[in-house]
Amino acid sequence: MTKQPPAPVLGTRALNRATLDRQLLLRRSSRSAKEAVAHLVGLQAQNVKPPYYALAARLDGFAPEQLSSLMADREVVRIVTLRSTIHTHTAADALTLRPLVQPARTRELTAFRKGLAGVDLDRLAALARDLVEAEPRTMAGLREALRAEWPDADPQSLAVAARCTLPLVQVTPRGLWGRSGQVALTTAEHWLGRPVESAPTADAADATVLRYLAAFGPASVKDMQTWAGLTRLREAFERLRPRLLTFRDEGGAELFDLPDAPRPDPDTPAPPRFLPEFDNLLLSHADRTRVVPPGLRGRAWQGNQAYRTLLVDGFLAGVWKLTEDALVIETFGQRSRAGERDAIMAEGARMLATLHPGASYDIRFGAVAPQAAVPQAVVPRAVVPQAGG
Repeated sequence: MTKQPPAPVLGTRALNRATLDRQLLLRRSSRSAKEAVAHLVGLQAQNVKPPYYALAARLDGFAPEQLSSLMADREVVRIVTLRSTIHTHTAADALTLRPLVQPARTRELTAFRKGLAGVDLDRLAALARDLVEAEPRTMAGLREALRAEWPDADPQSLAVAARCTLPLVQVTPRGLWGRSGQVALTTAEHWLGRPVESAPTADAADATVLRYLAAFGPASVKDMQTWAGLTRLREAFERLRPRLLTFRDEGGAELFDLPDAPRPDPDTPAPPRFLPEFDNLLLSHADRTRVVPPGLRGRAWQGNQAYRTLLVDGFLAGVWKLTEDALVIETFGQRSRAGERDAIMAEGARMLATLHPGASYDIRFGAVAPQAAVPQAVVPRAVVPQAGG
């Protein structure tokens, strides 16, 4: 038997550049907003604005109305999927990914067993479906309606059970740029006029592995399990092994990849990028050192609060916030390379022009995270040009 040569090792910068390329962050893409949402297998969206900022960083010629129109036309939706969090998905992905992650939603209910004592979950799902398909309901409204049926159960547990057992989407105007309303829910089937896929198959799992690698690879089994919030994905990777390339990272972990996926030179330039809080780039690998330097682990978070993040040379290098009159940028350490601050400010101005055209903002280097104390440097206020100007 011929001994197989050892798998090639991919260093941190090689993984960084490969991931940035697939995340459309190495250079802006000409894809449409819908094509980008599909390629990225969704955008994390606990809040309304992050998907818009995520696409502004990735797409050439993006305008927020492009995503808003897709949402208003029900071509993309907001739904709980990966990692038990709200994501913006294409309609097709909402109908196929939700069944794939249903085992995690079912496991989530174990934490609410006491509050659901004596509750028939099948009956609850049927009643909740009737309620939200009759008219979209807020979580509070759904909670109270279910409590009338099970007065001794914990109201919050009842609402969580509805969310876990049914594919509930947030109806518009929630999620629209500049016009977002309160969260109101109905079923994906009712909102989209199409059935959710039946129980996930091996083919569906395999297809999702391939899509994950196309958007986040090269990656390990643990990386994808972190992204999906699922376990037991090794089987799918093993079925696909003959179709995939394998590598090792510098720690020896096995990485899988698509044969024709881009793996740029590690020295490929990576321009600054302003990303929203909860961007999937920073959340979709068990080992995040391909984007987050070890010394900066935890710097993008304060308790349960995630900061909006700045990439410089492809890696986490700071955080930012937008106030009423300023874009405030806090960098971790001095940015002393020639032209680096100028490049950061230019990218910040471009982001503002894309999402807030015509507005008037300062661009400041200062403190964003409470633990930091950084002296401020201010770029004088100017009217942000119209996008594309």
